[in-house]
Amino acid sequence: MSIKYCTVTSKEELEQILTLQQANLWTNVNLEEKEKDGFVTVEHNFDILQQMNKVYPHIIAKDGANVVGYALCMHPMFADKIDILKPMFTEIDAVVPKDEKYMAMGQICVGKNYRNQGIFRGLYNTMKQHVQPDFDSIITEVDAKNTRSLLAHYAVGFKELKTYFSDGRDWILISLK
Repeated sequence: MSIKYCTVTSKEELEQILTLQQANLWTNVNLEEKEKDGFVTVEHNFDILQQMNKVYPHIIAKDGANVVGYALCMHPMFADKIDILKPMFTEIDAVVPKDEKYMAMGQICVGKNYRNQGIFRGLYNTMKQHVQPDFDSIITEVDAKNTRSLLAHYAVGFKELKTYFSDGRDWILISLK
């Protein structure tokens, strides 16, 4: 297996992201899977995913022609486009200095058969290299109940900015410089 990290360049890659997202969406995985493997919270549609990609391309991990992991680049200009993420941007505005340029990581996911192989770290390393010339940091949030994801983010260098409550959940807002 040879994993290649790159940016999204085709409609097919965007469609594969949506398929991978559905397989790991918190409403589509059982409690045992959520605790063991984590989950994704936001459900994107093709149009918003494509719009985001046109502004700043998403990062993907591919095994041959198959997308096996992704990290979505969500430029702050999309702050009001996805309802569940609106509070995150409000919290970012409250704690991040106005002169700091950041890229929001809209979601990260690695396919079940590709976990524990360094792909999560590879996606973030690639994203960091990709956005670094233009942005000072990458900021995202993790559902406090998603322990696997939170620990993985801390392991690659994310630091907690704050915890807040929204949409019936506790969220941990984190940043990677």
